[in-house]
Order: sequence, then C-alpha cells, then structure tokens
Amino acid sequence: MTAIKHALQRDIFTPNDERLLSIVNVCKAGKKKKNCFLCATVTTERPVQVKVVKVKKSDKGDFYKRQMAWELRDLTEVDAKDATKENPEFDLHFEKVYRWVASSTAEKNSFISCIWKLNQRYLRKKVEFVNVSPQLLEESVPSGESQSVAGGDEDALDDYQELNAREEQDIEGMMEVCEYAISNAEAFAEKLSRELQVLDGANIQSIMASEKQVNILMQLLDQALAEVDNIEGKLLSYEEMLQSVKEQMDQISQSNRLIQISNTNNGKLLDEIQFLVNYMDLSKGHIKALQEGDLSSPKGIEACINASEALSQCMNVALKPGHDKLMAVKQQQHLFSDLRDTFARRLTNHLNNVFVHQGHDQSSTLSQHTAELTLPKHSPLHRDLLRYAKLMEWLKNTQREKYEGLSRTYVDYMTRLYEREIKDFFEVAKIKMAGTSKDGKGKFGLHGSSGKLTGSTSSLNKLAVSSSNSRRSQSSSLLDMGNMSASDLDVADRTRFDKIFEQVLSELEPLCLAEQDFISKFFKLQQNPTLAQEEKLDDTDGTVHSRPASEHRHSISDKDMVRMMMNKIFQSIETELNSLIALGDKIDSFNSLYMLVKMSYHVWTAENVDPASYLSTTLGNVLVTVKRNFDKCISGQIRQMEEVKISKKSKVGILPFVTGFEEFAKLAEAIFRNAERRGDLDKAYIKLIRAVFHNVEKVANESQKTPRDVVMMENFHHIFSTLSSLKISCLEAERKEAKQKYTEHLQSYVINSLGQPLEKLNHFFEGVEARVAQGVREEEVSYQLAFNKQELRKVIKEYPGKEVKKGLDNLYRKVDKHLCEEENLLQVVWHSMQDEFIRQYKHFEGLINRCYPGSGITMEFTIQDMLEYFSSIAQSH
Repeated sequence: MTAIKHALQRDIFTPNDERLLSIVNVCKAGKKKKNCFLCATVTTERPVQVKVVKVKKSDKGDFYKRQMAWELRDLTEVDAKDATKENPEFDLHFEKVYRWVASSTAEKNSFISCIWKLNQRYLRKKVEFVNVSPQLLEESVPSGESQSVAGGDEDALDDYQELNAREEQDIEGMMEVCEYAISNAEAFAEKLSRELQVLDGANIQSIMASEKQVNILMQLLDQALAEVDNIEGKLLSYEEMLQSVKEQMDQISQSNRLIQISNTNNGKLLDEIQFLVNYMDLSKGHIKALQEGDLSSPKGIEACINASEALSQCMNVALKPGHDKLMAVKQQQHLFSDLRDTFARRLTNHLNNVFVHQGHDQSSTLSQHTAELTLPKHSPLHRDLLRYAKLMEWLKNTQREKYEGLSRTYVDYMTRLYEREIKDFFEVAKIKMAGTSKDGKGKFGLHGSSGKLTGSTSSLNKLAVSSSNSRRSQSSSLLDMGNMSASDLDVADRTRFDKIFEQVLSELEPLCLAEQDFISKFFKLQQNPTLAQEEKLDDTDGTVHSRPASEHRHSISDKDMVRMMMNKIFQSIETELNSLIALGDKIDSFNSLYMLVKMSYHVWTAENVDPASYLSTTLGNVLVTVKRNFDKCISGQIRQMEEVKISKKSKVGILPFVTGFEEFAKLAEAIFRNAERRGDLDKAYIKLIRAVFHNVEKVANESQKTPRDVVMMENFHHIFSTLSSLKISCLEAERKEAKQKYTEHLQSYVINSLGQPLEKLNHFFEGVEARVAQGVREEEVSYQLAFNKQELRKVIKEYPGKEVKKGLDNLYRKVDKHLCEEENLLQVVWHSMQDEFIRQYKHFEGLINRCYPGSGITMEFTIQDMLEYFSSIAQSH
C-alpha cells in the first residue's frame, strides 16, 4: 500500500500541487467488484483545500487516473455501519449517498480517522460520524502506519513558516555583500560565525558598562515608591472626608424620594376624588324629577327619562377596588338605591292607573262596533303608552320584578278587553253568515250534527239550527249539485260568505300585527337577544348594580316573551276562528273551498312579514283545521258516490255525481282562479275523478235497464267534455283516459248492436272464417256442405232490402231507448253504426268474391241502398 501511495503522489497529486494524506482500497457495495482508491488530499498552497478523490486504474495500462473528486465541505455524514464489530462497509453522504466496501477494516478506520482530523483542523464543520468508534475520533491516538504518515506530514506543514518581505530583503542584502555565499557555502558560514562571536562580545561589554545606570535607576525607583506612599496617605484622608459627604447626600436623596411618593399619592387621591365626584354625583334637578316629576305631561316624562338615564349611569359606574369601602360612596349608593326604588314605585303605580283609565275609554267605544263587522283600533292607547317606552326599558334593567309585574298587569287587562271585542266581533260575523240564506232559500244547507256552535250565543244557536233544519234536505253534495241548475246554486250566498270570511281575516291581521309591534317596542323586547347575555356582559365589564335575585331565574329570549304575551292576550282568537269555520262548514260544506283559499293567502302573507309571529303561528294552526274540513268534504263526496243507488226500471243516463263533479270543478276553478297554492285542490281533483271513474264502472256493471257500454260511453263522454272545457292541467291524464274509455265503449256498443239486424248472415260468414282459420283454402269453402253456394243464396234471400231497412229501423228505436237526451249522442252512435255496417258489408262482399269466385252471388241491397236506409230512418225519427 505504501508503494501505491507514493506512486499516486508522484503521478497524480504532485502535478496538481496536492499532498496525499490517507488512502483506502474500496469497491462499490452490492455491485461487481471493481476496485478503486479513495484518497484524502490537501493542497500545498494556501488557503488549503481538502478533497476526497476517487482514483481508478486504467483499463489500457498500469497507470492510474483521477475519476471523481468531492470537496470535504460538501460531506454531511460518515456512516461506519457498526461501531463495535469489524465491518468493512461505510457510507459517505455528499449530494447523494455513496456506499463503499473497504478491502480491510483497518484501512477503513484509518481513512475515517484522517477525514475526522482534516475536518477538525481545516473546516470546523459539523459532520455527523455515525456508528464510529470514539477511539477513532481522538487525535492523540495513532491508528496504523497511514495515520502516522499523515500526522507527520501535517506537523511538517504546520512547522513551515514563510519569510516575510523584510526578512527576504535582509537575506538578499547579505548575499549581495558575500557574493561567494552561493559558490562557497563553508566560507560564508565561517564568516557568519565570526561576526556572531563579535556581536556576542559587544553585547557582554555593553551589559557590564550599564551597571552604573542600573544603580541610578534603582535609586529613582525608591524615591518614586516614597512619593507613592505619601500620595496614598492623602487619598485616605480625602476618602474619609468624602464618606461623610456621601452619608449626607444619601439622607437628602431619601428625603426627596419620600416627597416624590407623597406628591404621587396626593395626585392619585385627587384623581380618585374627581372620578367619584364626576361619575357619582346626581344633580338636584334629576333628584327632584325622580321624586316628584310629573309622569302625565310630555315635559315631565322627558325630564324623568333624562333623570332615570343619569341615575343608571351613576349606579352602573365601574368602581375600582376599595371604592365601595368609602363611607361617602356607600352613602351615595344608598341614596341611588332609594331614588331607584321610589321612582320605580311611582312609575309602576302611574302605568297601572294609565292601563285602567285607558281600559274604561276603550270600553265606551265597543258599542260603536257591535253592529258593524269591524274591530276597535287601539292605536291611541299604543301612542299614549309608547311615550313611556324608555322608562320601561329603564325599569326592565333596574327593577325586573316590577317590570314583569307591569307586563303581567298589561297582559291581564288586554286579555279581558280583547276577549270582549273578539267575542262580539265573531258573534256579528256568525249572525251575518247564518243569515246569508234567508227564509230557507239557500241551496247548500247545513248537514251533519245540529248541536251548539262553540263560542256563539244562544240566539245564534237557534238561528243556525233553524237554518240547518230548513235546508237539511238540500245539503250540498256532488249528487245534489248534479240535480241543480246554475241559478239554483245561489252563488250570491257563497259570495257573501266569502266576503264575510275575508273581512274577518282582514280585521284580525292588522290588529295582531299592531299589538305585537307595540309589545316589542313598549316592553323593549327586540334590542337585547337574551337576559343571559345581558348578565354575562354585566359580569365582564365590572359594573356594580343591585339587581333582584329573580332576574337571574329568567333565561327566556325576547321572541319567546313576545309569543307568550301574544298567546295570553289573543287566547280566544284560535277558538273563535275554529268555531266560525265549523259554522261555515255546517252552512255549506263547499264553503271550505273559500276558507282554504283565504286562509292559505293570509298565512302566506303573515309568513312573509314574520314567520315566527303569533299571527303566522295561529293562522297556520287554523289552516290545518280548514284543510282537515276540506279533506272531510272530499271524503264525504266520495262516500256519497259509493252509496248511490239507481232505479232498475228507468234508464241510467248521466249519473248525478258525474254532473256534480262538473259543477264542483267549475266552482273550485272559480274560487281558486287567483290562488297561488293549488296543491290541495289538485289532490282533491285526483281523488274525486278516480272515485267518479270507479263508481261509473260500478253502476254500469250493476245496470239492468241500460246496457253497460251505453252507461260507460255516455258518462265518460260527459267527463271528457267537462275536462276539455275546464282545461285542468293536473287531470290531463284522466281526460285522455276518459276519451279512450268513451271511444272503446262506443265501438263495443256499435259492434254488439249491429250483430242483430243481419244475425243469420253474421253467423254464416263467421263459420266461413272459422273454416279458413282451420286451414281450408278460401276457394274450397264452397265445397263444404254447410257453406256451399245454395246455403249462401238461401241466407242472402232472407235479407232483402225491405227486411234490412226494417231491422235497421228497429235498431234505431232500440238505440233511442238506450241513450239519454242530455248527452245527445244518438246521431253520433247512428253515424258510427252506419260506418260499421258499411264496413261489414264490404267485408261480406270480399268473402263472397274470394270464397265463391265466379258464382255471381251478390247481396240483395247495395251500399247506396244502405245509405238511403240510414238517412231516411234518421229523418223519420
């Protein structure tokens, strides 16, 4: 290895001014064993550069070539794999990881030790040495021959010092004087030795000559020491004097500090006093307003509002720690509490009196509205009370118990007042509704139970019951509507009911909205979201106020408070509305259609204003009742359809519930013309039309006098005409179905009826078609015994023109008996029979031509004869 090292130094590194310090023979891990050398080198020129060079033997000869080099400063980690066991593998982490396997563990350790020393000496860079034995990282411990060589070279490099410029000049000058120095080094050295001896002798003589000077210098030093002792004595005396001055200055400084502290404390005390005087002083005018202020006049109310706000500011001032222990502060707080309690008591008593007086004034005006369908307006009361809104807010924040007591008093008073007003209002509405059909002339009577009406007087009960009894036989249903003309329906009664119901809702809506708006403003139930949040804010800002313990028991939001007050005040509205709806339903079950439209509209309007308002909630509950009544009405009509019975001795015609559905649909479309919500009506349409379809088929199957096809044809034709004229989008599928059923049963009736005038001829050709279907050729049918030409001529002779005309005339009379006059389908059916008869005639002729070719057999009448028969028969009848 030493020979290789010298060879590498000579051939590769010396030409590049580099010295080789350590070498290790390695190969790449995991690959084919191609040996190379890793060399640790330094440059001979300063600044020193340290590198790790990869050297590989050339494939073409025995010389070595430099393959790759890395700067030592780029090295980040050296991984020896195992610090305890001998392992020739190690990794060098440059810009990527290079994995090597050394030829021996000793070479690997020597190389790693050299890397560590070079890093410590030249770079001082924090290179991580992982899994390396600590012994290799100690510079004093040699590690093999390579390390000693590297250490020697490094020491030699450190001992070498370059000459500076002056030294170079001196050497050059000396060599110029001694020109022979280069040619005769021994003579030059001898001369230098002689001159050095001369200089040593001169130095010794100079030292001996300077002894006298040394003695003089020692005397001067002794004098200087004496003078120093003298100065030290004076300095000690000065220090004693200054010590007394220092003590006096410390006393003066302490006195000044105490004076400054006193001034600071006096300034702070003045600030505290000014703070208390500024924020806890209530003017005499405010005190007088709180104690004696006039709560009736606008000026007095304004003065009380200003005084109450000033009192709240004084009571809610943020006192600093210790203020509440001052006697003056305690007295002032006690004064504020007395003023607050006194004014709260005066305000509560005054507002109670206002409620009572306003109640008497409102009661005097009730008689003016009893005869009219209007509700009294409370805007004057609201306007007078809203002047106290700010005082109510003050009372809410300071005296919660009195505030709640006032709210309960107001609710109790208004409950009694509104209960009287609403009761009288609904009584007038019920009387007007019950009188819509005078003298028992109304066509839609009260059906169902005739018990008392909830919330109405005894006289109204008698009126409603007598009206119900007079019209019980004319109860509104699809069956009765089918037997009535448009004039009999008395549209004026229903229109008047619609107007009365709309008037009731129009009066209730502004009343509830105005009262809810007043409650929110007067009792200040909109600004603060919850009492819990107020208490939280009070705790955080450090305010001091004496609130009653009851305030902390409440955590109801303002919206819930408003809703509770409105529910209490207007607790009779929902009951009265339900009673009014029950009365309207008894008067005429189809009134539920009007009520459904009106209630849906008003609920939608109330939800747009405030979805959570009392009015929206109440009307929504009543709307559920109206929808329930509407559903009952529809179910009742369906039940009446199912219970219908027809006469066995008379023809059926158009069923009463079919015409009833037509009238119901016309009425519903008129009512819902401008309605935005048709969902309930569309569902009712679907239920009714399916019930009509089902019961038409049921009646047709049970009919004995009228053929089933006639019942189906006429009624489905009527349904189709009705749906086509009304153009109800949700029943488009049913309209098409009705047309299909009408067409099918018309065709069925025509075919079944036409089989009778030419009965034997029909049977003969049916047998011919049966033979052909069994596989007999058409031209061979005439050879069949039962279907030969003689049999055919015999059958044809039985139906001469006169017989055919006579049969058709009988058929016309029979069809005329089957069909009803209301639907006017006789000509349609007769024309269809004509077309079918011509179709059969042509079919018979075709069979004769195909099955009896060349026989010359023809019918006794022609198509032209048939057209004349049908025309003359129709004209004669």
